[in-house]
This record gives sequence, C-alpha cells and structure tokens, in this order.
Amino acid sequence: MRAMLLDTPRRLLRAADIPRPEPGPGQVLLAVKACGVCRTDLHVLDGELPDPALPLILGHEIVGTVTATGGGPGVDRFGIGDRVGVPWLGWSCGECRYCRSGRENLCDRARFTGYQIDGGYAEYAVADARFCFPLPDHYADLEAAPLLCAGLIGYRSLVAAGEAERLGLYGFGAAAHIVAQVARHQGRRVFAFTRAGDRDAQRFALGLGAEWAGTSDAPPPEPLDAAIIFAPAGPLVPAALRAVVKGGTVVCAGIHMSDIPAFPYDVLWGERTLRSVANLTRKDGEEFLALAPKVPVRTEIEPYPLERANEALDRLRAGRMKGAAVLHVAAV
Repeated sequence: MRAMLLDTPRRLLRAADIPRPEPGPGQVLLAVKACGVCRTDLHVLDGELPDPALPLILGHEIVGTVTATGGGPGVDRFGIGDRVGVPWLGWSCGECRYCRSGRENLCDRARFTGYQIDGGYAEYAVADARFCFPLPDHYADLEAAPLLCAGLIGYRSLVAAGEAERLGLYGFGAAAHIVAQVARHQGRRVFAFTRAGDRDAQRFALGLGAEWAGTSDAPPPEPLDAAIIFAPAGPLVPAALRAVVKGGTVVCAGIHMSDIPAFPYDVLWGERTLRSVANLTRKDGEEFLALAPKVPVRTEIEPYPLERANEALDRLRAGRMKGAAVLHVAAV
C-alpha cells in the first residue's frame, strides 16, 4: 500500500510502498478514504511528543470502510463495507482506576492512533474495533474526518468550560471552527482570538457566528465567562485568565503547549479555574457524533492528496489553514 512514513522527527514524511497490514484479534482492517491533518500530527513530527513508534504512519482522524476483521471481541459491531471513524484514543487497558471510573482518556497504558499505533496517512489502517465509531450519514468522507479530533477534543473542551454564556476561543483553527458552531447552537456568545494581523481568520470566525473577533493580545469587548485555548502558546494562559470573570474557567485544549510564563496570583484569584483537557473518551465520541448533524456542524476543509501531506503540514504550521486540512486517500 501507499503510505507517508515518519522515519525520524523533524524530517519530512517519506512516500513509500509498504506491506498492507493484517487485522489481529479484535481489530478491523480499513480502506482509508480520508484522514484529517491535525496539530497533534505536527507535535509528533516536530519531536514535541516523546517516543513515537518509529517508523510511523501519522494520522488520527481516519475515515474508512471495513474490508476485513480479525475476529475476537468487538469486531461484530461492524460488517464488511461499513464506514467507520478512528480517533486519537486507539486503546486503553480497561482495568486501571481511570478506565474503571469512566476516565479512559487518562489511562497510563493508553495507546494513541498515529503515535504508538500506525494511523491514516496510508491506503489501509488497522484499528481496535471497540475504539471505532459509526459515522453520521450527513457527512461525506472528507467532511467527516475533522470531527474525529478537532470535533471530539473541541466538544470535550466545551463541556469542561461549563455553562459559560460568553465564551472566548483562542486560536481559530480546525477545532475552534467546529466548537463555535456548537456553542452558537447552544445559545452561547462566542468571542474569537487570532494571531495579530490574521484578518482572514477573524472574518472566518465572524462568518461562523462569533460576535467579536480580534487579536490574542487584545482584551475582549466585555469580560468572558470561560475561555478555551486551542493555540499551543503558553503566554495565552495568563491573557485568558485576565479576560475571564471571577469564578470563570480557562481550558487548555491542546496535547502540547509552550511554557506558561509566570503571572501574579491575582490573575488566578477570585476562584478562577485553570484546567487542561487530555485526549477523549468513547462517550465523548458517541455524544458529539450524535450532536454534530443536529447543529448541523459544517466542516470547512482544504483537501490534499496523500502524497502532498508534507505541504498540508507546512501550511498548518505556518497558520495558513482555513478550517481543517484533510488528505483524500481514495476516491470519495
């Protein structure tokens, strides 16, 4: 099969023809139709996440059809030809205190798609059937891919923000453009923060229902009840804390962030809450994928053929992406 391989961090992906994988017990083999390009892929590629399983196939927003199964637990959920989605969380132990308390996203033994498990920058992928999701018919393959990380992590972050009416979104990329639509559907007011001078992203945010869009170093026109930080920039944390009211919440949604600078205690004081969101649970996936077509969430995508994955990653790194990049791996 064709695949884009990461041999060493901080190097370009390499196009290669490699053997097609075979499903083991509990796994399904998928013919990949589309795979989203996520900022987490950049963190793996750039060596900011440690110890990837090299050589590695990146990609954890996989849309594919089942072509074979390996037998065993969970595979009877799907039949040959079924369309499924594969997210970041690819396996958890099911036995630890986190898994047994509904927090499988924190499992110390968890394995992640496109990091410890080969992902979707390839024509075929294997996945644990228990961690795959049926996808809403409302979405074509390319449109569905961003729902599987940008959507799922964004949804978990929105839930973590509580019942905030005035919601700030720092970094208006793939996740924020989905969260903004869900938040507006819920009757919240959305305030978007972008890089200085990024007028395109600000217009994009306003077009999706944000009532204000400005730069991340500017205060919003009124205090926020909560903020979600999608951009991997530590200096945004004290800025967001200054922007929220007493009792407000700041959620750090990324898996990696640059160092947070020191800030005075009075920025946090007043029972403000600073928290992170780590990974996702299958419950998040079930809830969000049921909600998305009801909003309905519209995903803005930039499609690329598989062989141009490096170009898509470069555009994402440079902040030149409107919405989400998606690799089309097979005819859609």
